Amino acid sequence: MKIILASKSGVRKRILEDNKIECEVIPSNVDEDQVKESLLEQGANPELISKNLAELKSIKVSLKNPEMLVLGADSVISLNSSLINKPLTREEALKILKTLNGQKHFLISSVCISKNGSMIWNFTDTSELKMKSLREEELKKYLKKISTDILLSYGVYQIEADGLDLFEYVKGDRSSIMGLPIKEIKDYIKNYKI
Repeated sequence: MKIILASKSGVRKRILEDNKIECEVIPSNVDEDQVKESLLEQGANPELISKNLAELKSIKVSLKNPEMLVLGADSVISLNSSLINKPLTREEALKILKTLNGQKHFLISSVCISKNGSMIWNFTDTSELKMKSLREEELKKYLKKISTDILLSYGVYQIEADGLDLFEYVKGDRSSIMGLPIKEIKDYIKNYKI
């Protein structure tokens, strides 16, 4: 079965392909910052923001491709119930790493599948991570390893690459932390009736 991935994330596409799920990429181009800002003003917590963004992305692409299953996804970082946004600059990335330094936080990954412009399934997974207490020089050294486009697209750490070295512990599903809870997606697609 072929699905549409409503995301330009290369990591998400690779997770699907590694799990034998054929996908076509059609980015939703949702203005995430605007949506987050609006939801925060309404008092939404990080989990609700993640779920809403995944659903919005999925439905937006589904409306233009009604007969296909469309997978939308979103991941957010929650520290003390506050949302940590993706950095817009390398300076912001360092600031975020300093904020997370030595702290336990949660990575919330939400996925939504839509068809005919309506959500038909969703799932949210929360992973717990604790960053080591690192010196500023160590954080800067880590940031030097990451290209700017990857840093701004995916956030401050990539668990599938050098980012794992930043952590004292990681509790959760690795693929979920990378952006897609693939086990649950596979289970849903396997049992999906056309």
